[in-house]
Amino acid sequence: QLQLVESGGGSVQPGGSLRLSCAASGFTLDDYVISWFRQAPGKEREGVSSISPSDGSTYYADSVKGRFTISRDNTKNTVYLQMNSLKPEDTAEYYCAARRDTVVLVTSWLYDYWGQGTQVTVSS
Repeated sequence: QLQLVESGGGSVQPGGSLRLSCAASGFTLDDYVISWFRQAPGKEREGVSSISPSDGSTYYADSVKGRFTISRDNTKNTVYLQMNSLKPEDTAEYYCAARRDTVVLVTSWLYDYWGQGTQVTVSS
């Protein structure tokens, strides 16, 4: 069974940090672009970051550029999203998704596999 499982969400104060993990089972991530999306209540799903399996190229939404870092460890079949300098507007459910491709992109309907999501809450 092909599955993505996110972990690492939680509640932090503004300025804090969290590291999200996206672990794959049932398939290897070597041939898959992995992206992180987020969705806040009442808002559309937003593509946050993406990483290529081939050359490690990355994409970041302007809203997170300079604060978030995406990385992958193919030996652990896991992708990470390090989130620093968190802001209240980062509060959302975060999802990872996989697409068999090499091109980074954050068009959600193109993704084949999705995790169940992990909640991130940034509040004082």
